[in-house]
Parts: sequence; C-alpha cells; structure tokens
Amino acid sequence: MGPDPIIRRDAVDTGRTYLCIDLKSFYASVECADRGLDPFTTNLVVADPSRGDGTICLAASPAIKALGVSSRARVFEIPKDINYIKAPPRMKRYMEVSAQIYGIYLRRVSPQDIHVYSIDECFIDATPYLKLYRTDAKSFAKLLMADVEEETHICATAGIGTNLFLAKVALDITAKHVDDHIGYLDEREFRRKIWHHRPITDIWGIGPGIARRLLQYNVVDLAGITQIDERFLHKEFGVNAEYLIDHAWGYESCTIADIHAYKPRGHSTSNGQVLMRDYSFAEARNVLREMASTSALDLVEKHLVCDSVSLYVGYSWDDLGAQSAGAARKLGKLTNSRNELLGWVLDIYDEVADRDRSIRRLSVSLGGLADERYATHTLFDDVEADEEEHSLSAATLAVQRKFGKNALLRGVSFREEATQRERNNQVGGHRAE
Repeated sequence: MGPDPIIRRDAVDTGRTYLCIDLKSFYASVECADRGLDPFTTNLVVADPSRGDGTICLAASPAIKALGVSSRARVFEIPKDINYIKAPPRMKRYMEVSAQIYGIYLRRVSPQDIHVYSIDECFIDATPYLKLYRTDAKSFAKLLMADVEEETHICATAGIGTNLFLAKVALDITAKHVDDHIGYLDEREFRRKIWHHRPITDIWGIGPGIARRLLQYNVVDLAGITQIDERFLHKEFGVNAEYLIDHAWGYESCTIADIHAYKPRGHSTSNGQVLMRDYSFAEARNVLREMASTSALDLVEKHLVCDSVSLYVGYSWDDLGAQSAGAARKLGKLTNSRNELLGWVLDIYDEVADRDRSIRRLSVSLGGLADERYATHTLFDDVEADEEEHSLSAATLAVQRKFGKNALLRGVSFREEATQRERNNQVGGHRAE
C-alpha cells in the first residue's frame, strides 16, 4: 500500500454532522414492494420489454445483483439459467414514492436542512437534530431509515460525515462493508480508510476521464494526489484542481445552506434523446424539427427567451470515425420564436451532421435564458408575424394542458420516424406508468 503521504494540512473540525441517505436499488425495490416481494430474495430487473433484449436495465434487485448481474446490464447479458421478473419502468410511480419518502423526512427535519440530490438520494444536515432528539448521528440515521422501511418497505443505506463530501463517500464506499449499512467518515478516518482506496473512480466526482489524466502523473488513489505539486494539478485541471485537492484531503466547504442560496449566473435548457434504432440523416432531421418545436413551446410556457442555440449529434457505434458532432450559435437577439429557433437548429444540423452516417443521439440546448419581457427584435423582423406566432404557441399550450400533449401536434409528429408522441407519454425518457 506504500507509505502514507506527509500530512501538510491539519484536519478541520466543521462542527457539523451530515447524512447522505440512498434508497437501495430504488426502482427495483419499488417494484418488489408493490408486489409484496422482498428485493433481497426476489430476482427482478426494471427494463422496458418493448425495447428488446438490447435495452439496458434501469435497476436490479439486490438478490439478482448477488448472482452477478450488474444493475446496468443489458437484458441479453442476464444468464439464461436465472429466473427473474422483468418489470416495465413506471417513472411516475417512482416519483410518487420518492415524494412520499421526502415527506417522511420532513416529519423530523426542516426542508432548509435537506438537499434532494436525486430521485433516490438526499443530504441532510443532522447537526441541530442530534441535540433536539438527544441522540447520536448513527441512531438518527437508523431512525430515518426505519421510518422509510416501515411505511414503504424500501431499504435505505446512509453515510455520515463531518462535511457533505465525506458523507457521500461514506455512503458510496464504507456503508457497503458494514452490517447496518451505515458508513462514517471524519477527515482522519477518511485519510486512514479512503486515501489508498482503488479504483479512484469510486470517489464521488472522479470519473474515468479525470482518472486517465491523473494516471499521467502515476496517481491511482487520493493519497497520490496529496503528494503531487499542486502547480501541476492546476496546470492540468485549471480551477477544478482546487476541488480535487480539497477532496483528496477530505475537505468540503460547501454546506446545504450554500446550495439553497446558490443562483447560477447563466441559464439554459436542454432537450435530448437516444433514438431506438439507427436513423438516416433525413429521418433524424425530422426528429430535430419536433425537438426544436418542443423546446420553443417550453420557452413560451415558461415566459422565457434565449440568445443562443447549440446542437449535439451522436452517431451509431457501428460506424467508424468520430462518434459525435455539434456546434453552437449566438442569435444576436433574445427570442422564443419557433420559426427562428427551428431555422437555426436545422441550419446547424445541415452544416455539421454527416449525411452518410447513422445517427443514434440528438440534443438541442437553448442558452442565455431571460424573462420574456426582454425579448428583442432586429430591423428585419416582422414583429406582427412574430406576435401571431406567439399567440399560436400560447393557444397550442392551452389545448395541450387541457387535453394532453398529444391532443394537438404538428404533422411531422405523424411520420413513421417521429418520436414526440411516444415521448409525450414518458418521464425522463422512460415509461411514465
């Protein structure tokens, strides 16, 4: 394991205690709970049967994971000798249960002390509640976990730390190796247990790309980061080097109060999808027409305008060469005009997309969002036509709100390659129910 690095920074007592609570195999656990089954003894995967055996499982129960099936396996990779339940995804149901569990937390914790990190994970500043309930951090975590299991039959795991980063690492790494599923890390325990942990990609915030760049300096764990001249890290990672260095030492200055108070300088919105088969250049162009129209309607509904458009095109992995293309354009104005945004998106697509390659992924982003009151025009705009178009968009939204998003669609959405009608019945790209 090698010698420990020289400790150049003293451990800092933050005076606070944080919990990071995760709902174990959440989607699979909801499916088991709704069927009256135990996810620790039931082989179950959540996967859309309509997408064929090549589809990726959204979740797998602990029981089938114990048999060696990855939680992100493709259906055809599951061994044929394993009997299991294939549950179609029901995103609306998972959101309902997630909201129910958040309500359970709120019975004991103020919303100002909770940060919802994802549909199945949240951070809690437990500091004021340990004294209030006359308990310790582990007992408080057990109390919340028991509340969730009693009312929803879903098992939770927890990490406890003296800052948000340590709580997350305690959840991801140390909680997996203790019987009560509760990990604990302060900065000294972090250095003792986590400094030499490998692979380094197990650490929150360090992905394969960062790991490859660190390997250039022969760094394979957090201990290695603490031994590198910080000037090299700043040269390699820029401003992000400071986060990497702090986390290598177990530091994190951000609090839940900071997260709640944060206001981003820039705003943008994105609309992306993975196509279910290889699309030709012309077919994907029609899908982009749907996506651009939907993005424009979204701006009108939220009373926003944008000043830039960007496009991403991902090619099929069966093709050779670069796997993606894209570009961004400044509009020179603030607008939510469907006609203008559609024109920009298609112009970018025609310019950057390879007409001879199959396409599997598309994404449209609108940036520089501002309130609709700040919409601007140029000398060449037909203001009256823009106002008529805006009224049409508002009327379309009114019909869709009353009768559903598929009640009023453009003709392009009835072409064979169109995806919008199906996507209107999905949540996060998956079946709503």
